[in-house]
Amino acid sequence: MNGFKHLIIIILAFSLSNCGDNSDKKNFGISTNAKNNTIALNQVLELNIKNPNNLEVDSISYTLDGKNIEEKTPLSNFKLGSHDIIATIKYDRETEIVTQSISIVNAETPKVFGYQIINTYPHDITSYTQGLEFYNGELYESTGQKGESKLRKVNYKTGEVLKNVNLADNYFGEGLTVLNDNLYLLTWLSGKGFVYNPKSFERKSTFKFGKSQEGWGICNDGNMLYKSDGTEKIWLLNPETLVEDDYIQVYTNKGKIGKLNELEWINGKIYANIYQKNGVVIINPENGATEAVIDFSPLKERVTKHKGLDVLNGIAYNPETQTIFVTGKRWDKLFEVKIIEE
Repeated sequence: MNGFKHLIIIILAFSLSNCGDNSDKKNFGISTNAKNNTIALNQVLELNIKNPNNLEVDSISYTLDGKNIEEKTPLSNFKLGSHDIIATIKYDRETEIVTQSISIVNAETPKVFGYQIINTYPHDITSYTQGLEFYNGELYESTGQKGESKLRKVNYKTGEVLKNVNLADNYFGEGLTVLNDNLYLLTWLSGKGFVYNPKSFERKSTFKFGKSQEGWGICNDGNMLYKSDGTEKIWLLNPETLVEDDYIQVYTNKGKIGKLNELEWINGKIYANIYQKNGVVIINPENGATEAVIDFSPLKERVTKHKGLDVLNGIAYNPETQTIFVTGKRWDKLFEVKIIEE
């Protein structure tokens, strides 16, 4: 089936964490029904304590992600990804804590969506596109590479640059998003991002990244910011404090998807480019499940071939037209498309 062929093209090689028992002591361990320490969402997680010395146990309690769980626990309300099960075992007036890592994967294979090209517009062939977003009917774009990074407002129909500001040569620009009249722009390895006035392009403030360290893509749902860092994680940032409050891990039914790059929030889902791939994954922001994939690789065949041509990157939803706009790094075209759920 062509859909599965496309799926292989788009998604990175899956990698599963086959973690062992992480007990600090020898008295106890945790055994589960997770095959190779991997279990699917909606299955029932079954736990038992390994007690090779047959010690008399007074009580056992379990937690997963800080939530109390039972020996048999349905996983329907948990996030995907790598997690630690912690068992607290009380015996002979002592307490021992043991940990076991498991990976929770999605229960379903991602769907494969198609697309229809609605319009094709000119795009600056020199722009190493990183972020793309519509705000108040206008298209904003950020680009990368040191010495070339810039923030722009563009007339998407003509390609005319309406406003431009260059980043300092030591910064490598990454994704952008606009929320509450603040434009958030990431940089790659400097560990910081910038906040601009989207009308004047005046820089208002600077913020530092937390555990995410690198800046890749960013989007928002109208309340929270979502930030990728080149791994399988998408971090949730409080827009007031810009502190990373939480994260999701993006997984399919086989394993994690890494190198998540440019992000866009579209109708309650996160659409993400995968770096060095010409496709997009559609993610459930509640649990990190990859619900669908779109293979945009044929679009690259429609742009002008040149030495600096690079991969698809840049996805923006225009609520006025209810269509999606995609381009790539140093592509000379911007494509307006409609997604077809096949």
